[in-house]
Amino acid sequence: MSGTGRKMELVGVVRSDKMDKTVVVTVERLTKHPVFKKYIKKRRSFKAHDEANECKVGDKVLIRQCRPLSKEKSWRVVSILERQD
Repeated sequence: MSGTGRKMELVGVVRSDKMDKTVVVTVERLTKHPVFKKYIKKRRSFKAHDEANECKVGDKVLIRQCRPLSKEKSWRVVSILERQD
């Protein structure tokens, strides 16, 4: 088996940084309602590994899927795109 598939990348906002080396990132996406054709915001939260503990609440970050690091953590913070002031 060769794992040549690309890893998924998502952009989201850090909602919690209270854990050690872990941040909770909320990713929002727009989907169209099948009947009413109105756009709906859907949110999903991911726990991501932050090795240096440099992410703060409100930062916009890029996360990439990786091997499972713990029971609920399978994402890594790749970069901080925008800092919260």
